[in-house]
Amino acid sequence: MPDTDFRSPRLYLDAPLAAGGRVPLDRNQGNYLGNVLRLGTGAKVLVFNGRDGEWQAAIAGRKRPEHLDIVAATRAQDRLPDLHYVFAPLKHARLDYMIQKAVEMGVCKLQPVLTRFTQVARVNSERMRANVIEAAEQCGILSLAEVEDPVTLDRWLSARAAERLLVFCDEAASAVNPVAALEPVRGITRGIDVLVGPEGGFAEDERANLLKQPNTLRLSLGPRILRADTAAVAALALVQAELGDWTQPEKQPTR
Repeated sequence: MPDTDFRSPRLYLDAPLAAGGRVPLDRNQGNYLGNVLRLGTGAKVLVFNGRDGEWQAAIAGRKRPEHLDIVAATRAQDRLPDLHYVFAPLKHARLDYMIQKAVEMGVCKLQPVLTRFTQVARVNSERMRANVIEAAEQCGILSLAEVEDPVTLDRWLSARAAERLLVFCDEAASAVNPVAALEPVRGITRGIDVLVGPEGGFAEDERANLLKQPNTLRLSLGPRILRADTAAVAALALVQAELGDWTQPEKQPTR
C-alpha cells in the first residue's frame, strides 16, 4: 500500500464520507479520541467506511470530541481479492487472533463452518466484526471483510459456487512442497476458498466429501501439525503469494 500514513490515528465510521461533511462520534469513539489518545478540537485523524476511500477529518466539539468534520480525501477506495477464509470456530482469544490475521492477509469474506469435531458451536458474530474493523483500522486497510453466520460444513459445501477453487488444508495429506502443489492452478481468475478445519481434524466422511468436490486442491502445510490459528496464517500466506494479489500487478484504485 503506497502512501499509507501509519502515524495518524485511524477510525472506522459507519457513515457516508465526503468533503465538508460532519459525522457524529459515538461515546466509545469520543472516549478513544479524547481520553485515550488525548486529542482535542482541531486535531486531525484519518477515517474510512469501507466504501468511500480514506479521508482526513478534524475533531470538533466543545468539551470533548463530539463529531468529525471531513476535510479531504487521502486515498481512493480499493477492492479486496476474491478470497474467502472458511474455518471451524475457535475459543475467544484464538478466534480473535485468527480473524485479525485473516483480515491482514486480505480476505474479503469470513465463513465459520461447524464440523464433527468443532470445539465451539456458538459464534459471536458482532465480536468477529469488531475484530475485522480493529484490524482494518490498525493496518491501513480500506475495505472490510464480510462476516457470515456459521453454517454446517455440509450446508456450506452444498451452497458454494462450484467454479470457485477450494484449497482444502488437510492435516492427513502427504507432506509435500505446498508451493509446488499450488503451481498447477496459478493464474486462475475465479474466486478462492481456503478451508482450515478444527483442532481435532476432519472426520473421515467429511474428508471424503471434501475430496469429491469439484475444483478442489488438497494442501499439506508441512511436516508439522499446526494449531488452527497458525494454519490460517500459513495457508493464507501461501495462497496470497502463489495465487493471490501479492504477485499481481498493482491495480488502479476505484471510486
